[in-house]
Amino acid sequence: MIRVLLAEDSAVTRAYLSYLLEDDPGIEVVGAAKDGREAVELAASLRPDVILMDVHMPNVDGYEATRQIMASTPTPIVMATASSSQSETRGGFTALEAGALILLSKPPALWDEGHEESAAELLRTLKLMAEVKVVRRWNGRQVNGTHPSNRFPRPHEAKVVAIGASTGGPQAISAILAALPGTLGVPVLLVQHISDGFIDGFVEWLGTRTPMEVVVASQGEALRAGTVHVAGGGRHMTVTRDGRLNLDHGPPMNGFRPSISRLFSSVASTCGREAVGILLTGMGRDGADGLRQMRDAGGLTIAQDEASSVIFGMPGEAVRLKAACEVLPPAAIAEALWAVEMERVR
Repeated sequence: MIRVLLAEDSAVTRAYLSYLLEDDPGIEVVGAAKDGREAVELAASLRPDVILMDVHMPNVDGYEATRQIMASTPTPIVMATASSSQSETRGGFTALEAGALILLSKPPALWDEGHEESAAELLRTLKLMAEVKVVRRWNGRQVNGTHPSNRFPRPHEAKVVAIGASTGGPQAISAILAALPGTLGVPVLLVQHISDGFIDGFVEWLGTRTPMEVVVASQGEALRAGTVHVAGGGRHMTVTRDGRLNLDHGPPMNGFRPSISRLFSSVASTCGREAVGILLTGMGRDGADGLRQMRDAGGLTIAQDEASSVIFGMPGEAVRLKAACEVLPPAAIAEALWAVEMERVR
């Protein structure tokens, strides 16, 4: 039985979410907080397995409540929002930096289209996140970028960096990109598994965490050095031989569209050894086979290590496939990218 603490300021929404959760025989709602301050108190007294936290609440909001809980009684936290507006999602992603694990949309009303699918996703996510060990905290911004390591294998004249992530990805991505210069001499291509409605908010939030330009990828767009091109929802992102982006509605790969493996495979075939592939934390195995293709093509491939991963599924599969040249935490990944940049300007 999974013990859930619910933190939601709306009485109607609180009752609705409690109904959804308790309808599952494997879940028990052990407490319901009306604001962030009460959530912090109940987290300490009830010791739930997982917390479902609203982003915006009075007195203490979701971000501050998350920060306090992770400092005192570390608990898996799932952030939930009823809106995909940029201001709402910005607060959600900020809470992820404070230690929350994932940002989800609240299920729509019982009579609305998509209710059953959304409710099932919420229940599935709570059960998965309840198993995550969150006592570890790492500082992803400790790299100052002035002393890149010399121990990493480096491709010759890297043309592109491709990054893929799922659960826990925003935290790791922001830690890596925050340590890189806005003048990075190569483009960065990013696939983050995320709900369609959160893409714009994610891009805006990530843009405040790095000196690089962060944009939603568009069809036919030329790759630009110092720019992070983020795949939007519902379309695969690949690279053409003339250095442009192609977006398509092809069938999902590994259950995802956009797929990390689809991006990595494209980069392997178009850039060969002049590429860097990075596979970060996340459930499942998307990206692992594509990373192997990049390594076979001569590129530098990196998987996030287990100690710093929220979920070691995707990078763990890459390690199993021997797809990663290096297995590193985010700070060291940033250091490796600095080494690649130093090689480029040498």
